[in-house]
Amino acid sequence: MTEPLTAFVARELEHAVLPEIAAAAAHLAGELGGVAVLFYGSVLRTGDLEGVLDFYVLTPRATGTPLRRLGLRWLWPDVSFHEISVGERTVRAKVATMPLDTFAHAVRGDLIDTTIWTRFVQPAALAWFADDRSRRCVEAAVADAAVTAARFAAVLGPASGGPLDYWAALFRQTYRAELRVEAPGRERAILDVAPARYRTLLTLAWKAGGIAFESHGETVQPRVDPAERRRLVRQWRARARAGKPLNIARLVKAAFTFEGAARYGLWKIQRHTGVDLPLTPFRERHPVLAAPAVFWRVMRERSR
Repeated sequence: MTEPLTAFVARELEHAVLPEIAAAAAHLAGELGGVAVLFYGSVLRTGDLEGVLDFYVLTPRATGTPLRRLGLRWLWPDVSFHEISVGERTVRAKVATMPLDTFAHAVRGDLIDTTIWTRFVQPAALAWFADDRSRRCVEAAVADAAVTAARFAAVLGPASGGPLDYWAALFRQTYRAELRVEAPGRERAILDVAPARYRTLLTLAWKAGGIAFESHGETVQPRVDPAERRRLVRQWRARARAGKPLNIARLVKAAFTFEGAARYGLWKIQRHTGVDLPLTPFRERHPVLAAPAVFWRVMRERSR
């Protein structure tokens, strides 16, 4: 990886986080056996601790039961919900957990999944890490995510255009490939938060990934070898075909393995509807089975 991109990524990952977020990251690393914790999402920008914080906890290896380890090998990440006491405040966190080596393969585009490199071409902070080796591994992985994303942007975007046009084309295509419902123009809303960042990142990542390009004022034009273009297009088509089935499989897995799903669901219901339902032992143990009755209770309370 070339030095300018690595340096750019390292500076971004050093983004200062609120003390409550740093404390939550350290707590999650201890609880889940992490060697590094990435923090991302809207709270990274807004600092609003009333919502749910988004973390990726990277571990040295897959843990848990044999069935869970098998699921994590093919249908990563594991997802869990945590309520963490930090001083007098309770912060809520939705946490994705996956082994660091799997994360590294995913961001390089070695695997058919698109979700990891798409997520981490967007801003993130390294909120906690065990040692310098772990920090360097994460920095290299996030730089790889930028290279993977930029390569696909070069063939999915226009023949020439502004850097933001390439990112917008990439995000539109990944939304279609993944099972996501995004409002029209969502990709532009992401880019509008930090347009200068994305302009700089595209050319840094193209240089690091060996994508030649020409610049004419505000316009860039990638020069992708025809054979390489055909290879990337084939790779993208395979990922686009697999995207929705992979997402469905992960949703099914999450229905049975999302730790804290009931607490998370009841908190979301209370926050969005004002209906405060208790967390019963049955709801906590069997969130899928409890869901119809919870839905009926919410509808009844809202109709009063």
